[in-house]
Amino acid sequence: MNTTSIITDAQKQQYQEEGYFILERVIPDDHLQLLQEACQQFIDLVDEEMEQQGVEVLGLNRRNNRYFITQPSLEEPRLLEFLFSDLMADIARAALGPDVWLFYEQYVVKAAEQGMKFGWHQDSGYVNAPHKPYLSCWCALDDMSEANGTIYVLPYSRAGGREVFEHVQEEGSNDLIGYSGDDPGVPVIVPAGSIAIFSSVTLHRSGYNTTDKMRRSYLAQYSSELLLNTDGQPRGRSERFLKNGRRVTDIENVEDVQV
Repeated sequence: MNTTSIITDAQKQQYQEEGYFILERVIPDDHLQLLQEACQQFIDLVDEEMEQQGVEVLGLNRRNNRYFITQPSLEEPRLLEFLFSDLMADIARAALGPDVWLFYEQYVVKAAEQGMKFGWHQDSGYVNAPHKPYLSCWCALDDMSEANGTIYVLPYSRAGGREVFEHVQEEGSNDLIGYSGDDPGVPVIVPAGSIAIFSSVTLHRSGYNTTDKMRRSYLAQYSSELLLNTDGQPRGRSERFLKNGRRVTDIENVEDVQV
């Protein structure tokens, strides 16, 4: 096990006290290229399916506007190389401790010049069952700016707490909104290959993409326990990643480590 961590004590403290920290340019070049190429492949597949069905909206996807591509590693196993990498193990240990499961992953893409905003919410606001706060790793696949719709995070000290706030469905977008104050939050302005690490109870939002290029991100989420639905069945993924701080996931045969 690699015992040298790139996460500083100050970053760990910021995560505990404010709910987030940021690592710039940490995704290795080969993994960044893999994430970018797979993203485009999935966008092409979604567009092809929309064309075949003669629709402009498919699930949460809106053609040439906003794409949510869920659990892509189930279709493209090469993504597991990143999800279960030394880097992600280091981040997960620092934020969650020695026992970690993969919970969820998705691409979130805003198309050029019209990518939609996403309102203030906590990821835990979408989980309708008791659970410990989990970890979200928002990976920038492009250089991020306020102009292209980067995310903003609201530190605990400015949000008024770290409990799960009541979320109300927004008319028109169906987004769940968990904060209606006037604090704009902290913009995550980072180069491609950076990761914003935040808790599932950290409020965050994103703006419109007003540039002439796509804004691509990849969200990898991990938990310190198996998240269960109200019926007791696992919610999301159930691959064990770390046990007592050590990686137990065999990328070549991931089903063997599911619990």
